This record gives sequence, structure tokens and C-alpha cells, in this order.
Amino acid sequence: MSIGVPVKLIHEAESHVVTIELKNGETYRGTLDVAEDNMNCHMSNRSTDLIHVDRTGKKTKLEHVFIRGSQIRFIILPDMLKNAPMFHADAKKRIAARGIPGTVTRGRGRGGGGRGGRR
Repeated sequence: MSIGVPVKLIHEAESHVVTIELKNGETYRGTLDVAEDNMNCHMSNRSTDLIHVDRTGKKTKLEHVFIRGSQIRFIILPDMLKNAPMFHADAKKRIAARGIPGTVTRGRGRGGGGRGGRR
């Protein structure tokens, strides 16, 4: 089983500054060091300060933090990732799947074609 586009995008964001909001309302902003396939994230204050903001708005500076992927509500990624190469590859696949002239597509399903279905 392969990983999906959102997880690939999070991997592309490694070593960039991201903001992560958790299901309990807390947010973390700092450098994303490692992102795992299950969205577990390790962040540090490597290039910028790692800031934790709790639900009341109190800010705290941290050295590093590990966030469990199942507790993440959303991640704000850098704008530069909208030009990531994975989007260009997926766009080519979608164009080929639509049956645009000049592309080769395969049929749908397992039917034998013609009348009566199977052969």
C-alpha cells in the first residue's frame, strides 16, 4: 500500500516552518524535523523559535516536541510547497485517465465487452 498525496506533502515540508493545530485547540509553530507516514511529527526550534500556544492563548517557547499524528486537526504548510513536483506527476496521471487524445487508456472493469458481458 502506498502513501497518499497529503502524507507526501507533509514529508516535503520537512525542514520548513509549519504550524500544527491539535484537536484540543493547542497550536505549535516551528521547524518540522521529521514526519512519519502516520503523521507523527517531531518539531524543534532549529531555524526559528518553537512556539506552543495553549487554548487560553498563553505562549511558551520549547526546545522540541513530538506530536502524535492522530491528535492533529490540521497543518499549515509553507506556500512554496504548492509547486511541489508531486502535483505535476499527479496532474499527468489525471489527464491520461480522462482519455484526452494522444493518450492510451485501458477499459473499465472485467467485462468481456460486447453483448452478454463475460466470455
